[in-house]
Amino acid sequence: MEERLADRLIQVGLRTVNDHHRDQFKRFGVEVIEAAHFNDDLRLDLTTPVYISMDLDGLDPAFAPGVSHREPGGLTTRQVINLIQSVDQPIVVADIVELNPARDVANLTAGVAAKLLKEIAGMMVKTRG
Repeated sequence: MEERLADRLIQVGLRTVNDHHRDQFKRFGVEVIEAAHFNDDLRLDLTTPVYISMDLDGLDPAFAPGVSHREPGGLTTRQVINLIQSVDQPIVVADIVELNPARDVANLTAGVAAKLLKEIAGMMVKTRG
């Protein structure tokens, strides 16, 4: 955002937002939907191609224990899948980050990451121009 390489940044599912974060969001025009304010009917108003960066830390630890920073109150896998499936613009790039296999339980988080990758890939095909 500092180099103006993106027109818009939307962060969904944040749980620990402090004053410094809020100042940075305002400075760079970042739109934030905190987990506490997440609505299951949320549909993002997207008008340009999309880059999805899925930070597994955004999920509740009940669904993704294999992350470095576990914090209760995160999103469910169903909420994230619904949000991915609601994208109506081309998804041109995506990544999934913050998987920590050393903290995973029975490969639950790895399975969630694979499921999200499948959903994103499917939407990439569906939304391509």
